[in-house]
Amino acid sequence: MPTLNKIRTALLGDTRTVLPGERRPEPGGPALRRLRIALTLFFALDGFLFAGWVVRIPAIKEQTGASAGALGLALLGVSAGAVATMVLTGRLCRRFGSHLVTVVAGVLMSAGIALPPLTHSATALGLVLLVFGAAYGGINVAMNSAAVDLVAALRRPVMPGFHAAFSLGGMLGAGLGGLVAGHLSPTRHLLLLTVAGLAVTAIAGRTLLAHPAPRPERPAPAPAADGGGLRRGSRTVALFGVIALCTAYGEGALADWGALHLQQDLGVHAGVAAAGYSVFALAMTLGRLSGTFLLERLGQTTALVAGGVAAAGGMLLGALAPTVWAALAGFAVTGLGLANIFPVAVGRAGELAGPGGVAAASTFGYGGMLLGPPVIGLLADASSLPVALTTVAGLAAVAAAIAFATRRTVSGPR
Repeated sequence: MPTLNKIRTALLGDTRTVLPGERRPEPGGPALRRLRIALTLFFALDGFLFAGWVVRIPAIKEQTGASAGALGLALLGVSAGAVATMVLTGRLCRRFGSHLVTVVAGVLMSAGIALPPLTHSATALGLVLLVFGAAYGGINVAMNSAAVDLVAALRRPVMPGFHAAFSLGGMLGAGLGGLVAGHLSPTRHLLLLTVAGLAVTAIAGRTLLAHPAPRPERPAPAPAADGGGLRRGSRTVALFGVIALCTAYGEGALADWGALHLQQDLGVHAGVAAAGYSVFALAMTLGRLSGTFLLERLGQTTALVAGGVAAAGGMLLGALAPTVWAALAGFAVTGLGLANIFPVAVGRAGELAGPGGVAAASTFGYGGMLLGPPVIGLLADASSLPVALTTVAGLAAVAAAIAFATRRTVSGPR
């Protein structure tokens, strides 16, 4: 049965060695199972908290009295805080360990989500969102770094399962947020999320802190006299980051523009239009839940290439189809295609360069998610929204091409 390359990466891999007398956990041992459950909870918590915040943005806008433009600038605080922290978090993980950093970031994110409803101006909102965004960026890098080590120790490609937990947490957070929005003020709602987040962090964090990160065997790199091996490794990490960017671009674009496309270009009412992103998100979640099975059967490169091709075809259908049902089918295929590309790209970058690789790929990916909506808007003004949405298909095809071109970077089953 194919494995996740048994983590034989040597280009920029983690050079940690097993200390004398240290016991290496067995791939199927209870310690690794407990770590997997704990990390799954952190991924779900991340999606749950972020979605809970997002559904209260309209109420926060009304509370602060911010204009649309001022709110947009304030919301950049999340992005700025996340991107600024991601690179730093990679260094913190190397210094203090990804488990400790994950727990600390979980505490900060849980506490930070209670701050936005305490503000009464767009400026204050932007400042507290810097804090929230920093915690969000930190936990994403730290828990993905921990997941890369765990995947190596388990010797199974289970990274998509963690990202499926994030997606499920987001769907749960958005659903519960929508249910309580008419009954609880933003202050009470987000404070309850703080309590829930701290409780989950305490439970799952106890497991992470009690068990050091697995230390799978990794062969020592073969250094090149001119440093060429390191440079090649850095370039490859950047390529995996570009793959993450290409796919996250599509997720951001569909989140912000999918419903408008269905309503404006295909003439459906708002309820059906809103289902567009739900179909995409559900398909992505299902794709991630089946990701380990697909990776074990197909191998990483085949899964990446097939996913990129499927997403490209699906988005062409979703953007250019003349009927709403065909467009929804295209959104579903796009979600299935994109589902496992981001987690595999981040995992491959982590194999190559440890927490620094995860940080680099995550920063690229987050940048793509931020880049997608404004680029689609500009292109829609210049041409049309359906034409602008075809860029999602184009970038998915680029991701597939890069994955195929880098197929020999990490040895193992393809």
